Amino acid sequence: MKQTPEFDRIQQQMQPGIIALDGFLGDDKRKLIDIIASDNTIVRKHNRTHEDIAAKMIHFKECGLAGLGEFITLDEHFEVKVESVRGLLPSPFGGPGMYGKINTTVVNKTLGRQVVYTDLHIHFIADHGFYEGKGSPFRLEPLDLIEILEVPEAEE
Repeated sequence: MKQTPEFDRIQQQMQPGIIALDGFLGDDKRKLIDIIASDNTIVRKHNRTHEDIAAKMIHFKECGLAGLGEFITLDEHFEVKVESVRGLLPSPFGGPGMYGKINTTVVNKTLGRQVVYTDLHIHFIADHGFYEGKGSPFRLEPLDLIEILEVPEAEE
């Protein structure tokens, strides 16, 4: 797939210091469309969808809100904490609104692994299949999300 001028503009917005101090691409030199296509291949290979991954992220965030910034236990299998930091961020993809600086930490106690993500990550994944570029300090690996959040296989 060829990168359009619109994706060039979005990729420029993702550079360090434009929207976020570190940007969203890390040291990944690929075109934005290629970053998205690569992660899409991983998600599809594991018979999942970006929407299903984002839905699990939302589920854990909503459950964690009850903890008021402290870890809560879910099903003796997960621990979740949701913390809010002041401020809002726009999406480099554009769109209708701003995203709160809300961090959700999910610990899968069975696996002994955890993941931390933001509301902007949920938007990136649900709406654009974007997990950030390789080398980005806040990149989320699709397979890590699938495993840690225990995202079920997509229904056919």
